[in-house]
Amino acid sequence: MSRAHPIRATAIVVSLPALCLLLLAGCSSHSDPYSYVKVSGTVTYDDGSLIPAGEIVLSFIPETATAVGKSHPKVGSCFLDTKTGEFANVTTHTPHDGLVRGKHKVQISGQDHRPLPTSLVPAEYADPEKTPLEVDTDHLPFEIKVAKPVAASGERDQR
Repeated sequence: MSRAHPIRATAIVVSLPALCLLLLAGCSSHSDPYSYVKVSGTVTYDDGSLIPAGEIVLSFIPETATAVGKSHPKVGSCFLDTKTGEFANVTTHTPHDGLVRGKHKVQISGQDHRPLPTSLVPAEYADPEKTPLEVDTDHLPFEIKVAKPVAASGERDQR
């Protein structure tokens, strides 16, 4: 008959809970302290027509969420379906998680986050500091209206 060594059994009993606590602490250190809201909506010119661009990226810059410890709310982004003017599946922290709750400035840009031509979208919409667009996660779905530049409406640009 073999008996387990009492020191080994005690070491396992003491070590196992400590190991579990370390694993849990390690997993939680990478968690995000913010809650998210799945959002969707449309982006069109103020007259309801679609923006005729090949690719449009929407960025949502949080305005109301404050830092929690060392964590700051991140910018959410998604692609706009330029054939329908619709968007969904906004990603902030993990794929398709939505936006941090609250108000956000909306930045509109093209491929590789470069500004769209001003003949399609006024320059201030590509600048997160100057964009006049703002949304609030309390009012869904978003219906974002963009001022139509004179050149995009088919009229001659007098600049």
